[in-house]
Amino acid sequence: MENLKHFFAVDLGATSGRTIVGFLEDGKVKMDELTRFDNNLISTGGHVYWDIFALYNEIIKSLKIVAERNIKIESIGIDTWGCDFVCTGKDGNILRNPLAYRDPHTMNTMEEYFDEQMSKKDVYGITGIQLMNFNSIFQLYAMKKAKNDALAGADKIMFIPDALSYMLTGKVICEYTVCSTSQLLNPKEGDISEELLETLGLKREQFGKMTAPGTVIGNLSDEVKNITGLGDIPVVAVAGHDTASAVAAVPAEDEHFAYLSSGTWSLMGIETKDAIINEESYKLNFTNEGGIEGTTRFLKNICGMWLYESCRKEWHETKDMGHTELLNEAMKVEGFRSLINPDDAVFANPTSMVEAIKKYCADHDEHVPEGYAEICRCIFDSLALRYRQVLEWLKDFADFDIKALHIIGGGSLNKYLNQFTANSCGVTVLAGPQEATAIGNIMMQAKAAGLVKDVWDMRKLIADSVELNIFEPEDKAIWDEAYDKYLKITK
Repeated sequence: MENLKHFFAVDLGATSGRTIVGFLEDGKVKMDELTRFDNNLISTGGHVYWDIFALYNEIIKSLKIVAERNIKIESIGIDTWGCDFVCTGKDGNILRNPLAYRDPHTMNTMEEYFDEQMSKKDVYGITGIQLMNFNSIFQLYAMKKAKNDALAGADKIMFIPDALSYMLTGKVICEYTVCSTSQLLNPKEGDISEELLETLGLKREQFGKMTAPGTVIGNLSDEVKNITGLGDIPVVAVAGHDTASAVAAVPAEDEHFAYLSSGTWSLMGIETKDAIINEESYKLNFTNEGGIEGTTRFLKNICGMWLYESCRKEWHETKDMGHTELLNEAMKVEGFRSLINPDDAVFANPTSMVEAIKKYCADHDEHVPEGYAEICRCIFDSLALRYRQVLEWLKDFADFDIKALHIIGGGSLNKYLNQFTANSCGVTVLAGPQEATAIGNIMMQAKAAGLVKDVWDMRKLIADSVELNIFEPEDKAIWDEAYDKYLKITK
């Protein structure tokens, strides 16, 4: 153990965060969770903020534990959600806690931007990013129109993982994968678009140097060393966007795969050498986000287990049931009696998800599901069929054959949905790892330390480290008939 290289990973989600120490031993990656903590939104003055100082403090507390336990860490890496950012002044200090993407100040901003600055099609043509009102470009435009003091006084603008790395090192960077979520990056040029910045009244020098994943940002500042008791530990720019870290950890054998990052939201895509930006990708609203080693994550956001999770809060009769027992009951119900389009706008944030599903079925002349078992079966059937639809589109875009679908994240544990997905898509499904984001973070640090040479080296080691559950397609004729029904209903 003394000679093992340890890596400190900070993995921050929109509701909680954790710190992990990972290491490579006997050709496998291993992890120990150090701390877990809440990431709380703060509502004040009519806005919703993240507490960047509280997140920094949780990292510091965990680094103190590392020092106290005498764990010799090689480096530190931070991954977070995308889009949000911090403004710092000329004195280098943070001007205000960052606004959260859930803040309502961007409610109508996207349409205003298209009316006042640049057309929707032109913005997509430059960035190839799915158009969503909370993308950084629209947040910045809303702040500009509101004469936000933090933006007006901003010497530098940093995305969340870069801001936390800055607080640890004093070094300003702009990590590629998290920047790609902003709708400011031109993937063909590999840098932030000057044309888009001009519409915001911003300049390129207000953002840090574009930095590839696996690059050392700098060592801990003297202040942080004094506070934590640690020495000259480097902070590495991992794939700063959490989904980019997760995709880096897909244990694929070769490029002939699609991935499904499965959780509250499902992100289904392929890894490509170049961005795919054309009339069809615009029409279907696909997104091109940065990956590691110059790759692009060409993907589509799908409403995932949000449907189930929302209904679960309403099913009072299931409050004492575990997921396994509930799903077992759902599997006793006849399949395909009720189907929905999981990405229909009515499911975005309804007052009652149960009633929204029932109304959708009634409006489409289907059997209206009654009780938790029928509704749960409707959700799982529909998700699997939606995955097939998106995978069919991906096959048309890909310049290679897709031979397997890798499901990563928390949803990889859902054996029923995994089997349904294999059946629906007619492709082998390999489920795991559940902890893909943290593993991707650690492996990028291992790459920076020279322990692995490239992404395929990483993926082989990850495949040797985790036990994958394999699901082969079954009942082809039944699922083909169900897909035809789904397409008619959701047309």
